[in-house]
Amino acid sequence: MKKYYLLTPGPTPIPPEVALKEAMPILHHRTSEFGQIFKDTAEGLKYVFCTQQEVYILAGSGTAAMETAVVNFLSAGDEIIVASCGIFGDRWKNIAKAYGVKVIDVSVPYGEAVKPEEIEKALKENPNVKAVFTTFTETSTGVANDIKAIGKIVAGFKAILVVDAVSGLGGQEFLTDAWEVDVVVSGSQKGFMLAPGLAFITVSKKAWELAEKSTLPKFYFDLKKYKKSYLTDETPFTPPVTLIVSLNQAIKMIQSEGLENMWAQYALLAKATRAAMQGLGLELFAKVPCEVVTSVKVDESIGSKIVKLLRDNYGVSIAGGQGAMKGKIIRFAHMGYIGKADLLVGISCLEMALTQLGVNVKCGAGIGIAEEVLLKG
Repeated sequence: MKKYYLLTPGPTPIPPEVALKEAMPILHHRTSEFGQIFKDTAEGLKYVFCTQQEVYILAGSGTAAMETAVVNFLSAGDEIIVASCGIFGDRWKNIAKAYGVKVIDVSVPYGEAVKPEEIEKALKENPNVKAVFTTFTETSTGVANDIKAIGKIVAGFKAILVVDAVSGLGGQEFLTDAWEVDVVVSGSQKGFMLAPGLAFITVSKKAWELAEKSTLPKFYFDLKKYKKSYLTDETPFTPPVTLIVSLNQAIKMIQSEGLENMWAQYALLAKATRAAMQGLGLELFAKVPCEVVTSVKVDESIGSKIVKLLRDNYGVSIAGGQGAMKGKIIRFAHMGYIGKADLLVGISCLEMALTQLGVNVKCGAGIGIAEEVLLKG
């Protein structure tokens, strides 16, 4: 009988306490009982986002929140800056272009982090820019961007800062208000330890002022509708009731653990993973690695085979590269409901898989280093 271990950067494992909530009898979404759960959940989201602003819950994946962030603050022909360092940063460009928005690209090669000074330069050269779009932790490459520095820069201009924090929120320090981030989007299937299907977005006062001028088409994702409904602890349309009830439980667990403690725990797991990979002779891919996923270079002839062998023979699911990085990197996640034991299983199985594929590694080399790092804490 095979046991499965999920070490992918989304979806991530779901705690039993959260999963069981989805098995409870469903509530009607226009009742006081669900209204109270919704109110508590919306308030709890502020804690995770580190903001005093409302956090709106959408039915959809993180990309739904990304599209919402484009259509609610822009008009056709507007100019925006997109600072991308991977697949998900590029997604900002694709969404914007689909709506006739002009993109000024200040992207960097995969594996590198966005350069804040390049954003500042682009803002000075393009005074009509309405918004800067970027990513917090780019899971396609394992890179973390310096959102604190970028936020300080953008705050000095008329433009708003919009950040994709789908993977990083809850897994690495992110301070929405303190870092002057105007719009933050996230999703349920990563740091929130929940099934896919919910997306979140928070909006600053500066961004709301821009929203008043937006003329891009929108109906289901019109944030003005959500803002109005939240006054009565409701959503404007039928919400995914069981997912929100489960989210409520997940947020309670996050609050009980404490965000700072969670950030420290994921940082330790990331440190152990990076050390283990280097101990196996593998080269880290991200020049500025994030704390939620570790990316390492592999020989292109076996890149996809590693992922398949781990899944089929050992029940361990990791992620390979995406797009241009397909087969060239593998990615180990350490976010959400992934703990020390899960990570040690994954590293141990990777050692065996590499050996089976003819890579000259010493079994126990990576796992031993990971143990040392975890023991030191």
